[in-house]
Amino acid sequence: MHRTRCLRPPFSRSLRREGYDDTIQNLKIGKHTRVIFQGFTGKQATANAQESIAWGTNVVGGTNPKKAGTEHLGLPVFASVRDAMREVKPDATGIYVAAPQAAAAIEEAIEAEVGLIVAVAEHIPLHDIMRIHSMLQTQSKSRLVGANAPGIISAIGKCRIGFQPLPTFSPGHVGIVAKSGTLSYETVASLTREGLGQSLCIGMGGDVIAGTNHVDALKVFEHDQDTEAIILVGELGGTSEEEAAEWIRDYRKRVKNPKPIAALVGGFQAAPGRIMGHAGAWTGIGEGTAESKYKALERAGVTMVDHPAKFGGVVKGLLAEHGKRPGGASISPSKQKSKGRGIHTDARKPANVLQSLNTRGSHPASTPQKRGLHINAQQSADLLRSYNIDLSPSPSSSPESNHFVGITVARSARSPAIIAAPTALQAQLPSRVRRFPFDYRIGPSAATINDAIAYLQLDAAPPKAKAQATEVISNLWKLYREKEAITTTVSLSIPEDRDVIEVYDPYLFFDDAAFKSNGRQADLHALRSSSTLSETDKEAEEAGIVYIPLASPTVPDAESSPEPRNLVGTLVNGAGLAMNTNDVLSLRLSAGHPTPIPISSPYAPTSSANFLDTGGKATSHTISTSFKLILSDPRVGVVFVNIFGGLTLCDMIAEGIIMAFKDVGIRKPVVVRLRGTNEEKGQQVLAQAGLPISAFDDFEEAVGEVGRLAGEINERS
Repeated sequence: MHRTRCLRPPFSRSLRREGYDDTIQNLKIGKHTRVIFQGFTGKQATANAQESIAWGTNVVGGTNPKKAGTEHLGLPVFASVRDAMREVKPDATGIYVAAPQAAAAIEEAIEAEVGLIVAVAEHIPLHDIMRIHSMLQTQSKSRLVGANAPGIISAIGKCRIGFQPLPTFSPGHVGIVAKSGTLSYETVASLTREGLGQSLCIGMGGDVIAGTNHVDALKVFEHDQDTEAIILVGELGGTSEEEAAEWIRDYRKRVKNPKPIAALVGGFQAAPGRIMGHAGAWTGIGEGTAESKYKALERAGVTMVDHPAKFGGVVKGLLAEHGKRPGGASISPSKQKSKGRGIHTDARKPANVLQSLNTRGSHPASTPQKRGLHINAQQSADLLRSYNIDLSPSPSSSPESNHFVGITVARSARSPAIIAAPTALQAQLPSRVRRFPFDYRIGPSAATINDAIAYLQLDAAPPKAKAQATEVISNLWKLYREKEAITTTVSLSIPEDRDVIEVYDPYLFFDDAAFKSNGRQADLHALRSSSTLSETDKEAEEAGIVYIPLASPTVPDAESSPEPRNLVGTLVNGAGLAMNTNDVLSLRLSAGHPTPIPISSPYAPTSSANFLDTGGKATSHTISTSFKLILSDPRVGVVFVNIFGGLTLCDMIAEGIIMAFKDVGIRKPVVVRLRGTNEEKGQQVLAQAGLPISAFDDFEEAVGEVGRLAGEINERS
């Protein structure tokens, strides 16, 4: 294979067994990287391959068992990845098959020992991903990027394995790792406009478990000679950002001249108990919020920004402080002092910013996830009973003597885990829970269960009670695996007059992708009741739109104020960008921040009324339906369309907006910001329509117009 091995020494340790961490080196793609496509002859793969080849990517073939032995795009088609490995020796594979076939395609690539596997499909069932990671953890040949990721791209090496918008990229020296695709595109565009360019951009994706995380990418950037500055883009969900902050603190201590790092975290305004578009964008028990992630990175010395369009100016200033020009040349020491200091300083948000961002409160760990596959209390009890877990009423004894246990995901370990706490008090759970990871294919060992029992402080319980607790854990794991759950937990208590365990307060949270992508768990999915869904929820779900109404912001000293009527209805493509849009609107248009909105108004502060992600493949009809959903909320005074086109075409979005004016009958002011693919065509379409639309390409100008319009509504009120 033609894989570069220069990165191995910094990551290797003597007398250490090789494993998945040793594959981090495979992320350093470039001109040398030989790429194949799985699902090569499909429509999406074909279009992507044509673009990538024209850009300079060294594509050497692909697979399609039905067309083996033929050629496609002038390149050979193989029956299997193993055949391709033997004949053309690829370093990497891009998997361009739908979610139902994606897991099998990843496993085939692992078995063939392809060095880098990039999975772009979303909605791959979580249990398929956990099984794949149990394979990856036992080998040292293959590295996974994704799933549900835009992929990985080297702007310097002209190598793209993914679907990133190529015109946005330019060769440079800034490395990027991001959960969100649209936020990474915004970041890249900001750098390109400042003449900086990118070295390597790694999209880790928004799934519950990522094949490559922030720390993995940071390890590559540390030793990559092409990378002079680093950008990290995160969001709520998991602990990857906190782990990155810990790594950065260590890095800054052990390296004499550490590379400057800037970051953004999305999700401050996320609705408690909701999954914010990305499968992994929810805060599990004991996981950090957007606020805690932000603070951890800031304490580690990272320069924080609130919107990705700021990264270009901020990183330019950071490089200047380190004696670097945009093209990588050194700045003379006499000029360093005057270069970029203001940008660096201004990029840091004032001390009250986090308070401004968190106007909607925290994310209670006990809030049930509102997901497609959710069953009621009686159904949960019946299901548990079928796994030999009988429920009891909540005990009357003191809750301090009760316990919490279950099976959930250990995102960092990329595996399932027993989750346990020696208390069942909801307020104490976030700080008291511990996860005990185990291999998905093997299940929890006796030693792992005993460790959890000890942490539950049940190791000294009566033998019968201890045995029952062990049995509960084993049965929960059986249910978890067979029914493809994300989290299954219960509370336990031991009555003073008995030596048995009582089980109560169950929480069962299932992966709806198992049914929607692969048709599994049909009996469980049939239990789902549509009666709990509003008509708006149903319409959004049918259109493939993630629409989540947000609570009205809290107005200080105005408890009796009427319901705000000037909130902003947001329409955004991409979950990460949608979260960040809500965050920035709250920051820009809230009290305590310069704004044209009269703060004395009883309706202040103005903020977002909803989260709406049209998805990466939005159509004109999707946009029209999105307007209908947004305008069904009487609180909405202004509609803000914030689009950064990757797969989404800006001209198609513009056509959808025009359709909405005709079909929905829009009577509220509309501000549209279009950037990315076909942005000029989109602007032309809107201009020629002659509709009362305020159109911009600059984000800050668009937000300023939103604030002005909302202010006028306040004055009229």
